[in-house]
Amino acid sequence: MSSNARHVPVMLQRCLDMLAPALTEPGAVVVDCTLGAGGHSEALLKTFPEARLVALDRDPTALDLAGTRLAPFGERATLVRAVYHELPEVLERLGIPKVQGVLFDLGVSSMQLDEADRGFAYAQDAPLDMRMDQTTGISAAEVLNTYAPGDLVRILRAYGEEKQARRIVEAVVRERAKEPFTNSARLVDVIREALPQAAKRHGGNPAKRTFQALRIEVNAELASVEAAIPAAVAALAVGGRIAVLSYQSLEDRIVKQVFAAGAATTAPPGLPVVPERYQPRLKLLTRGAELPTEEEVAENRRAAPARLRGAERIREDIP
Repeated sequence: MSSNARHVPVMLQRCLDMLAPALTEPGAVVVDCTLGAGGHSEALLKTFPEARLVALDRDPTALDLAGTRLAPFGERATLVRAVYHELPEVLERLGIPKVQGVLFDLGVSSMQLDEADRGFAYAQDAPLDMRMDQTTGISAAEVLNTYAPGDLVRILRAYGEEKQARRIVEAVVRERAKEPFTNSARLVDVIREALPQAAKRHGGNPAKRTFQALRIEVNAELASVEAAIPAAVAALAVGGRIAVLSYQSLEDRIVKQVFAAGAATTAPPGLPVVPERYQPRLKLLTRGAELPTEEEVAENRRAAPARLRGAERIREDIP
């Protein structure tokens, strides 16, 4: 199966519709902060022929593959190796003061899940790596083998929302004393053995929350999201729009909080007239988080956990 066929962009048409009002004018700039295999970026370039694309990804493999896919668009597409929280520095280097559209498709990409040697997927045995950029940082195996038990418990609870974190970590610590962890299959087996039967009856693969937690820790994902979403809002011109796809509650909660704060007045209570500088900066484009349709989930199972939120910049910051 070709990469284009395998990596189906999630909620593609809804994302395009949400961004469309901001991207029709010549010279509009749209940023795809999570390039991946390039599906969303390709659709943006095709749908908005007057727009220029800036696309970010920390994964060199993704940049190579997407670069080939987007080559027909020539200078309209600028691909940059960067983590999405580095958006302000990227735009400054490119001489772009404000943008008209921003898209985030958070979490691990389908391409990374499909590459067995990356170690993201608990359904197949692979080296426990999980780094989105394999040229830097520590691997998931290093986290498992070197972190103190208390830190591992904290990570599993905070990033995986794993109720059985202490039980899993006790088993991991016992096993790593015998032999360091190197591959995913052994970790999955240890987790299965550690959990009580009741915990294994519901919620799919019992290893998924641990794998999510390790991936978030290895790639500092939540810290990046916490910095990136406000930075993207700040980069929007008035009338610009942002769309964010999240796949787990921790990411979605951050997006919700940033958008809600931007859409609220900051005036002290009791003012008879709210001055302009206290007025909301954002208008919400979704009521809560939008979900994929049943038809899309049937066609693309990876769309199932997706949550889409959008907002429009309606005024500049006033000091």
